[in-house]
Amino acid sequence: MLTTGRAMRLLPLIGTLAFATAGLSSSANGQDTRPAPEKIGPVMGLADIEAPRAITESAEIEEPAVAVAESAGEDLGSGMASYYGNELAGRRTASGERFNPRELTAAHRTLPFGSKVRVTNPRSGKSVVVRINDRGPFARSRTIDVSEAAARQIGLHAAGHGQVKLALLDR
Repeated sequence: MLTTGRAMRLLPLIGTLAFATAGLSSSANGQDTRPAPEKIGPVMGLADIEAPRAITESAEIEEPAVAVAESAGEDLGSGMASYYGNELAGRRTASGERFNPRELTAAHRTLPFGSKVRVTNPRSGKSVVVRINDRGPFARSRTIDVSEAAARQIGLHAAGHGQVKLALLDR
């Protein structure tokens, strides 16, 4: 049951809905017979809002065409990769976020934080896209340290390290 105060607050909304839907009709062939949208501004003081149009059964909604292209990215060369896992879980990375070995992240000496890098294991042919969120590796022979999840996806987990190719996708 509506109280008097609550009903009074709903009256403008009910009036707007009645006005906006009053002209909605369709003919027997499913076409909208209503003229072009009218401005409802003078009723509610909203000059730029148009009244809604009826959607008929024959109306088709076109989805925008989305081209998905796998970019090769900027070649960063190849090098040795290793991974780090649960032993550092929860610790702060150089970017300030907490390390989660289940996320697809990596450490690189110079790339900006947030950069997306495709890491490819040439032996398995598998690749993964990681986000740079830490600094390292600190072993001179290593080029990148990936998270445990990334290492598993490209087949480096069992060996602990391996040769990889790197491509910068996004800075």
